[in-house]
Amino acid sequence: MKTILLLVHDDPGQEARLQAALDVTRAFEGHLVCLDVALMPVVMGDFYAVAGTVDLLAEESATETINRAKLEARFASEDVPWSMIDMTDPLIPSLKRAAGLADLIVVNRHIDAFPVPDMRSAVGEIVLASGRPVLAVPQDTRGIDVGGRALMCWDGSAPAHAALQAAVPFLQRASDVDLIELGDRQAAVPIEDAAAYLSRYDIHAQISRRPGVRHVADAILAQASSGYAYVVMGGFNHSRFREALFGGVTRTMLDNSPVPLLLAH
Repeated sequence: MKTILLLVHDDPGQEARLQAALDVTRAFEGHLVCLDVALMPVVMGDFYAVAGTVDLLAEESATETINRAKLEARFASEDVPWSMIDMTDPLIPSLKRAAGLADLIVVNRHIDAFPVPDMRSAVGEIVLASGRPVLAVPQDTRGIDVGGRALMCWDGSAPAHAALQAAVPFLQRASDVDLIELGDRQAAVPIEDAAAYLSRYDIHAQISRRPGVRHVADAILAQASSGYAYVVMGGFNHSRFREALFGGVTRTMLDNSPVPLLLAH
């Protein structure tokens, strides 16, 4: 995991994204690619609305020019190699275009009371469209302990396989790895098989089953709050992942997770 793609944009979640991306880049001795996006406003209405949009775009571009200059000055004193890409476009198309050669994409899980950029929607779209793992961090965190405790949620689905495989470089550095299976539905692939897969990478995970759990998201949130550095999740097929973004486990985790989420599909 050598190429880390960081979303750069002047918003309340930027510092959290930056600190997490720096921690990951250092841990893997990688290269940080900063995608600075001047968000293009959505044009709706008549000529006057279009004219106002031009003004908004000019203001957004000016703000990002200042933001980029501040970050470039800051990176001069950081101990990681980095590069900067500039784009003027909506958020999701920009991330999709830049994600092709990234090993990991760092965004926020959600930005509270800040509708633009819409991080929650971006996470779902990028996970599904890019095929790359996404690290979605809370806006109030300052970094990620790559060597800390890791919680892996398992349901035996193909996305869970993808998340587990994508997380191997992280899990190899974790102090402890806990594999958890929630609810009564029998997994297509047993959790023991997941643990055996990890053991071939010298990752010795502890298995935990919690049958009878009805509110999966609440159970994961409670578990994640007990000293874990991050949570690894897959767990939804294509259609259910999209549905969950608007009313299920994934949405709840993106809204409320106290720790970073490592997601893959």
